[in-house]
Amino acid sequence: MTGDRFELRKFVAPEFVIGSDARLLTGRYAKNFGARHVLVVTGPNIIREGWVRDVTASLNEEGIAHTVFSSVSPNPRDTEVMAGAAIYAESGCDSIVAVGGGSPMDCAKGIGIVSSNTKNILEFEGVDRIAVPPPPVICIPTTAGTGADVSQFAIINDTNRRVKIAIISKKIVPDIALIDPLPLTTLTPELTAYTGMDAITHSVEAYVSNASSPVTDIHALESIRLMQAHLLPACKNPKNTGHRYQTMLGSLCAGLAFSNASLGAVHAMAHSLGGFSDLPHGECNALLLEHVMAFNFPSCPGRYEAIGHAMGADLSGLHSNERKEKVIAGIRSLRETLGITETLGDLGVTKEKIPTLARNALQDPCMATNPRQPTAHDIERIYEEAL
Repeated sequence: MTGDRFELRKFVAPEFVIGSDARLLTGRYAKNFGARHVLVVTGPNIIREGWVRDVTASLNEEGIAHTVFSSVSPNPRDTEVMAGAAIYAESGCDSIVAVGGGSPMDCAKGIGIVSSNTKNILEFEGVDRIAVPPPPVICIPTTAGTGADVSQFAIINDTNRRVKIAIISKKIVPDIALIDPLPLTTLTPELTAYTGMDAITHSVEAYVSNASSPVTDIHALESIRLMQAHLLPACKNPKNTGHRYQTMLGSLCAGLAFSNASLGAVHAMAHSLGGFSDLPHGECNALLLEHVMAFNFPSCPGRYEAIGHAMGADLSGLHSNERKEKVIAGIRSLRETLGITETLGDLGVTKEKIPTLARNALQDPCMATNPRQPTAHDIERIYEEAL
């Protein structure tokens, strides 16, 4: 804002339905899109818990054929996207339903891109590189954290280069998200914690992003409040649908925030780790967040203090450095209380890998919206602190 002039900001979001049994609307929406044969992209654990059966039953009720593709890794690979696209073509599919966390949803987006554009998924790395819109995509998230169900991002592992690439385009915002808290009741406490910290990281990074706006700020801060209040109770009481609903709402708000404000150094560094060492994305974010916050804090202290207030911290009467320490301590305390107490060293990251990790992180598109532009040395130092 300058005087009475306000910076232009764009906000994109899909249609979404949130509430108990939203997943059972799959058939109705697929029929609305004119689907005749759906590719259901999911994972083995989600099939085992029975959530895919509910979705395919809904498709059957509408007379819509389906093929299930479940060969999706926790960090979805380019080879898996291409295999899924081949099955999509062979089966004569015309639309896609993703049931799962960020990995099946990102893989589904990739399959849609390849199916419409008939090129290797790696050719779409970057911003607005998709010429032909994908077929209709319905997303049914089974974790509260990734935000892939409402975002214009897809993150795919380039297996040759061992880096995660980001594909960013409003063409891959899902056509509808069916956001149902009930599938969360079978999540383990560990996965609840990892994905919850992913949502918190989305909101923190979106709020301090140099592309933030009043609209993304509202979603980011509300997400932080919701996750702070309900993430730990959801871990302790996994069958409590009240807490699960609130974390799902928190994940939704975080997804809307980062999809429009982008992210920052935490995600750039986590993508580098996930691509190079195949580590869990949410855990990487959790272990890096406080260290990146400490680096960024001087660039926007007021923003980080607002995050502290959203987490319930009382910062009154404290000097600037004390406020910084208290905000960061709040994030650290939540992480440790959730049981995420490892270091990057515990996960097998060694000092020798850090220069490569830092080089890859600096190339990630998320780094462009970090509030403080780091050097390679800065990134290496942050990695070392997290070791």
